[in-house]
Amino acid sequence: MKSPEDIDVPDALITSYTKNGGEAERAWIAALPALVAELLDRWRLERDGTPGSGEASLVVPVRREDGGRAALKLQMPREETTAALIGLRAWKGDGIVRLLDHDPESSAMLLERLDASRTLASVDDDDTAMGTLAGLMARLHAAPAPEGLRRLDDIARDMLADVPGAVVSLSDPDDQRRLHAWASAVAELVDEPGDRLLHWDLHYENVLAAEREPWLAIDPEPLVGDPGFDLWPALDTGWEKIGATGDAPRVVRRRFDLLTEALELDRERAAGWTLGRLLQNTLWDVEDGRTTIDPSQIAVAEALPRG
Repeated sequence: MKSPEDIDVPDALITSYTKNGGEAERAWIAALPALVAELLDRWRLERDGTPGSGEASLVVPVRREDGGRAALKLQMPREETTAALIGLRAWKGDGIVRLLDHDPESSAMLLERLDASRTLASVDDDDTAMGTLAGLMARLHAAPAPEGLRRLDDIARDMLADVPGAVVSLSDPDDQRRLHAWASAVAELVDEPGDRLLHWDLHYENVLAAEREPWLAIDPEPLVGDPGFDLWPALDTGWEKIGATGDAPRVVRRRFDLLTEALELDRERAAGWTLGRLLQNTLWDVEDGRTTIDPSQIAVAEALPRG
């Protein structure tokens, strides 16, 4: 068996789990090298590069017994991890990274290898990049939604229940009015939540160059709902670059037009569910202690078409 001592876990991932987590998180990160070693043996994999990580997952480049390149991804088992597995099995690699194998107990995934050094953000022309993202999103939404995923109506009702407490935490009366307005938009749509399989986090950094196709999506956080609820990450992606144009509303409107046209969405409904995402983001910010709405959220809201 491969030795756990040979498995290097990036310091940033260790810090993420030990600084921000509890006992369960610390225990998981401590056991991670042994889990990686066990999976390398079980799936007959050889390491093929330096491990990388995000805030929550470790990705180990590997080669399979047949010489094929793959990536071993490990993340602490949570509802989001289970949802990702359900979604990847449903999509079967159509527009998204292909799931090659998984371990039900640890939620570890063996994925096809993509080029982590080249994301869709590397494409200079924003219309071209957004067109590519829209095409992938359309394919993901076309897959039948499987059982076992959270549904947008439940999420929306939970958000609406949290609004009164969040409003009083906001220090600016204008922000309070915004939050009420966004909640009103969600309340009008909550009884028609949609039934499509959503990625929930599709932006430029979550689209990587690939061999099987030029670009494929990664890191889904699947749920079932209206496609309009999937647009905000794409509208917001690369916000610093958007700000540098000096005309953020124009860029957001252009992206919204491209997405809604490619996905054949009702613009008013898509705008309403996008306000739902802004509501969700702000509720999370308030939960983390913020007392104002992030300026980027306000800018997106003001750029959306009004009925």
